[in-house]
Amino acid sequence: MRVLIVEDDERLARNLREALQAAGFGVDLEGNGKEAWFKGEVGDYDAVILDLGLPGLDGLTILKRWRQAGMNAPILILTARGDWTERVEGIEAGADDYLPKPFQMEEVLARLRAIVRRKAGHAAPVRTVGDIAIDARRMQIRVAGAPVELTPHEYRLVCYLAFNADRSVSQSELLDHLYGGDSAYTTNSIEVLVGRVRRKLGSSRIETRRGYGYILTGGGA
Repeated sequence: MRVLIVEDDERLARNLREALQAAGFGVDLEGNGKEAWFKGEVGDYDAVILDLGLPGLDGLTILKRWRQAGMNAPILILTARGDWTERVEGIEAGADDYLPKPFQMEEVLARLRAIVRRKAGHAAPVRTVGDIAIDARRMQIRVAGAPVELTPHEYRLVCYLAFNADRSVSQSELLDHLYGGDSAYTTNSIEVLVGRVRRKLGSSRIETRRGYGYILTGGGA
């Protein structure tokens, strides 16, 4: 899944990026309010972590503009610990949750996963597709009850297909969400990645819908 972090404190932003990447998320960073608003408008993000105190354009204004424009990605806002009025305004403007500073990275990850699950309609921390079970808290995948060792990119691929299991996902969409548009990766990179995952999960568990993309079925090996 791809997350936009909007935070002007460079050290905090880097720490957030490292924690999220270690947890299997694809991450984009932005510290300027106006640039962040534009990225959220044109980018296809699965979630946003949004600081309210930003240069260029404040976070509350960005949040309102995004929601008015129809952006429905779950948003976790970061606020100063004592500023309860901002927290109330943020929730009323369309934020899904808030976290006062300072905070522990473990809580950021827990809250982020929770709002992503709620937005997708999956309240439980374990998502299942057929005999594939994905435990987001433990970053663990089991097939027919047996754990499967995956690299971070392989794990993110399975998670993204699982959260979109009702449709086919194109190679270009996977490129965008897994690699953030990095030109070093191509559709061939996706084919190689899918091939590796099929060998680990069982070839029939990821089907190719010609002309449409890939779909996770959770079928037998």
